[in-house]
Amino acid sequence: MSDARTIEVRVNEQARRVPVGTSLHDARSAHKPDADILILNGFPVAADATLAHGDEVILIRRGELPAAEELESLLVARHGPRVHEKLKCGHVGIAGCGGLGSTLAVALARSGIGQLTLVDFDLVEPSNLNRQQFFVDQIGLPKVEALAANLKRINPYVSVDCHQHRLTKSDVFRLFGTCSVVAECFDDPAAKAELAAAMRRSLPALSLVAVSGIAGYGPASAITCRRVFGNHFLVGDLVTKAEPGRGLLAPRVTVAAGIQANVVLRILLGEITAEEGE
Repeated sequence: MSDARTIEVRVNEQARRVPVGTSLHDARSAHKPDADILILNGFPVAADATLAHGDEVILIRRGELPAAEELESLLVARHGPRVHEKLKCGHVGIAGCGGLGSTLAVALARSGIGQLTLVDFDLVEPSNLNRQQFFVDQIGLPKVEALAANLKRINPYVSVDCHQHRLTKSDVFRLFGTCSVVAECFDDPAAKAELAAAMRRSLPALSLVAVSGIAGYGPASAITCRRVFGNHFLVGDLVTKAEPGRGLLAPRVTVAAGIQANVVLRILLGEITAEEGE
């Protein structure tokens, strides 16, 4: 219960009632004495200040990994409890960890997805760096391992299951059978078609979000999502395939991966029903 002698502030996204006259440094002493970065209402501050009702305080110790509970409270504050709980329970399979798959995985990890299954047989090559979420010092590493390491730096509490493996139709049920939704992120049209057919046969109740037509530097607005049948969705313009003189570039690949990630989230949140067109 509130009274005239206290005010409500938020400290690291947690609501706290503190006495009138409490200072920023008082809040640090009470909640995170070793914090060396103080952010008040979105702005880093060095000097002490008296807190007012409704102020928001973020206390950070430089280089410290937030505890799981603290990071979760930050995500809940941004997403809301209902959204966060559904995403935390989500398990997304990603077939292919190149430009699409690596960018999609980053978006999902930042969104608070609970589990990712990554499948890709390839290694990081210098030519991948124009559009894929890897770094120069990761050249030569398996893509699934390099991507898992990068995701852990973003969200150390997401569970990542890696398979350095060339996916075949006989693997689909074994690798993706426990997933909530699968994202197809291959470059090869034959591999795309094989995965879609295998999903229809082995996991007919599972949603598939695939991609077709994202090469070049045409209008980003041409990249859309449509339901192709049942619970299978297709992102892209369906036309611009990669070919000599028209390669895969980061902007359009990123746009497609962002739309793909948004469709995945909407499926997990129940925003896309079996009857709804996307």
